[in-house]
Amino acid sequence: MPDATPAATRVAAVVYNPIKVDVDLLKTIVAAESSAAGWGESLFFETTVEDVGQDATKKALEAGVDLVLAAGGDGTVRAVTEALRGSGVALALLPSGTGNLLARNLDLTLNDLEHSVHTAFTGTNRSIDLGVIDIERQGGKRDRHVFVVMAGMGIDAKMIQNTDDDLKAKAGWAAYVRAIVTSLRDPEELHLRFRKDDGPVVREKANTLIIGNCGSLPANILLMPDAVVDDGSLDLLVMRPGGVLGWLRIWTKVAWVNGVVRRTKLGRTLVGEHRNDHELEYSTVKKFTARLSRPEEIELDGDAFGRATAFNAWVEPSALDVRVPA
Repeated sequence: MPDATPAATRVAAVVYNPIKVDVDLLKTIVAAESSAAGWGESLFFETTVEDVGQDATKKALEAGVDLVLAAGGDGTVRAVTEALRGSGVALALLPSGTGNLLARNLDLTLNDLEHSVHTAFTGTNRSIDLGVIDIERQGGKRDRHVFVVMAGMGIDAKMIQNTDDDLKAKAGWAAYVRAIVTSLRDPEELHLRFRKDDGPVVREKANTLIIGNCGSLPANILLMPDAVVDDGSLDLLVMRPGGVLGWLRIWTKVAWVNGVVRRTKLGRTLVGEHRNDHELEYSTVKKFTARLSRPEEIELDGDAFGRATAFNAWVEPSALDVRVPA
């Protein structure tokens, strides 16, 4: 629902990554759109290497803003969201960078800054779920984070760890190709004990484990076809490829069957209901707890988050309001 606060009393904050955006252009468009909508003068907070968005967003909240616009890539969006959790202040997305995963899953405009800013000041709020995760490190230290798209271990976390940041800045998603090849050469599997919701503890060996709040990726890849950003649950994906042929079968299912065929009603009718198999297994959870046999790389929303020995993840339904076109 649209915010009922009188427009003249409302003030927005823009948390922006100066590497990802044209700051002067951003300020010009924000000033024009906020004025046209009758809002007060917007506040601007710049992210840094030391603060990717959490502290900047906290400063914005302390200033009493009514809306926070996140201008940057997936890392900026995740950090801003983490600070907004529990505040009741809505988030507006000004996509920039190569992924823009949350914006993609909400079908928002990706390459039109003026339209995105216009939506921020004239749009309506859509409530979406948040994934929350407590990560345990070697030595027992724990830290808590949120994710809006997905958390993962295995091939995706190793791929992100192996990606050259300079090449990514120049070549976008093409930079991940080399990282994927490097990661596929790693023969080590995940060895873990886990529990879905309040079920029994299960031992598992897998190549990749992903917990998703939504499932669309760039290049028309629908990794989790049943994941919905506001259904009050998290989707769990376990991959167990049997060598090179196994990876080819998984890629066919994800890129072709999910990414192309299942996007149409006719396609869904032709292929029928999704069926799990040993190589690709989907399920739905409210919470998921796991302990690893050794420290493993973990990623959140496409950013590397170091190594974890255990984690506890859960969904917070309708915990974040995001601005979408009215």
